[in-house]
Amino acid sequence: MTVSAVSSVDHGVVSVSVVVFNPDQQLLAQTFASLAQAGAVLARAETGTSIHLYLVDNGGLPDMRSSLAELSVAGIECTVLAGHGNIGYGRGHNLAIEQASSHYHLVLNPDVDLEAGALVAAMGFLTAHPEAGLLAPAIVDDAGRLQYLCRQYPTLIDLFVRGFLPHAARRLFDARLARYEMRAQINERDTIWDPPIVSGCFMLFRTSVLKKLAGFDARYFLYFEDYDLSLRAHDVARVVYAPSVRVLHHGGGASRKGLAHIRMFLASAFKFYNRFGWKWL
Repeated sequence: MTVSAVSSVDHGVVSVSVVVFNPDQQLLAQTFASLAQAGAVLARAETGTSIHLYLVDNGGLPDMRSSLAELSVAGIECTVLAGHGNIGYGRGHNLAIEQASSHYHLVLNPDVDLEAGALVAAMGFLTAHPEAGLLAPAIVDDAGRLQYLCRQYPTLIDLFVRGFLPHAARRLFDARLARYEMRAQINERDTIWDPPIVSGCFMLFRTSVLKKLAGFDARYFLYFEDYDLSLRAHDVARVVYAPSVRVLHHGGGASRKGLAHIRMFLASAFKFYNRFGWKWL
């Protein structure tokens, strides 16, 4: 998209990949509506910026023609990648990453809503900080409460308590969870450099960094692919938590999604620890 406003920054193309498998149609429509709004705000603020959405259909994509039309009106091009079956979250994103020729690439969940100014704030931050290769935003839940989705390296106890214990029982481990979730550092004001792990629901990369990393590790079907990619990103660039960028996340944990998700979670955890090292306590 091209706008007539004068700007000293040319961000080029921002590519976005969204992977879906039997998605909630309403949440997906909200995600696309928020992307359209954020894209429109970005277009008014910057010269020469265009957005290209890769919608990766791992199966069960509902009729989204009205949402895609809304994106088109906002100047956002869309490519639908389909017919490959359910190949997993990371491999789905990799299909888009392989095609992307953008300056920045956003890995986005289909249950995340961007605030209107999110992309403007993100582009401004990355322009001012060329050392940053991966940006994570402030993430709030439906009630507007901050989600602590930056992480220290997880112990097995951390994962079990955070993922599977009921809320009342988790209180017994509050100090441990506070350390794991970096609650003393993460807030809605302060920029934090180099958090070990950031959430895969919104990962904004310089595409050159993401290409250097070869995207997600295809050995993970679901879960821990973002942990793996976060840790590897530190080898080639700086990772930053930038609360000036804000999004809303509607998601939930594996234990609340049934036995199949618990099995996938455990299988991915095994692969993660085998690669990066086991940490029990």
